[in-house]
Amino acid sequence: MQSNKQRAWALDQLQKSLFFHQRLHEWGLISVAQEIEEISGESLNWDLQQLGISDFAWNRLVHSGIKPIIVFAHPTVLTTVEKAVSYYRMLSMVSQKSMNQIGIPTTKYEQSENLPSLEASLNIARRVNSLISTLIESETIIERREFDIWRGMAAGSQAQGSWQNRKGDQIEALLRQDLVSQLHKLQLLESNQTVDVSTRVLELPLLDGRTVRLGSEPDILVYSDFRIHAAVEVKGGIDTAGVLERVGAAIKSLSRAKDESPGAITILIMSAVSMSDQAKRDIESNKANVNYLFTVEDIIEDSDLKQRYYSLMGLGG
Repeated sequence: MQSNKQRAWALDQLQKSLFFHQRLHEWGLISVAQEIEEISGESLNWDLQQLGISDFAWNRLVHSGIKPIIVFAHPTVLTTVEKAVSYYRMLSMVSQKSMNQIGIPTTKYEQSENLPSLEASLNIARRVNSLISTLIESETIIERREFDIWRGMAAGSQAQGSWQNRKGDQIEALLRQDLVSQLHKLQLLESNQTVDVSTRVLELPLLDGRTVRLGSEPDILVYSDFRIHAAVEVKGGIDTAGVLERVGAAIKSLSRAKDESPGAITILIMSAVSMSDQAKRDIESNKANVNYLFTVEDIIEDSDLKQRYYSLMGLGG
């Protein structure tokens, strides 16, 4: 039997892993690398001095049989390949904050549709190439895979910084994804339908005529013909501070669903490790508005309780 401390650790790490994995795809780390690797680079003008590349680092790289384009930034690539700025900045293992501090901000160029001007790209290339050159010069042996590790270290550091501000959101994302999987399992969605669970508000028409809405207040709704069948509030934070406030907000949200459709099933999902005795009493005294209580741990760890949860929503099977 796991202790509360162990369950808290497991839940926290699951949230963190999901967050990091999501950032991997949002930042396009794999797709950008693949696009850059497909560029030959031989036809580009490599003015080493202008681009901030040392002769020694260039020669070491070329003699190692590694394409310069996958290691050194070139303005032509930065101005044509979306998120290439992020690729080379991470390769130099410098943070966005550090680039901002020296007057060469890159954040806006690391978003999908923003490309730097030729002047900005040259400034960026000079700065990151000088750092990459120094790193290469310090290596005894040049290994192709090491460059992936360099980028991975920078990406991990950046994700860690973002994680501190987003810890509380990942359980909702996990439950959203599991719900979509359940809908596919029940063949209530088109077989080829993909769903981006990171979209804040989603309306998912089901093949049986009902609709599942993923949004906020409440977080999940199952309804048809303007009648709510089930409403779910998710409060996945593990911090005991503020738990009564979270419970109060959930009760208000579910009570509004009851006001609209008195026959609706209302469900509250809370993290077990965050529940205080007073929070439990508050929920128990509001059974008219909160029909069922599940813990996040119940749904993640217990398949029977997960199926009961879906059955109450009318999505069991």
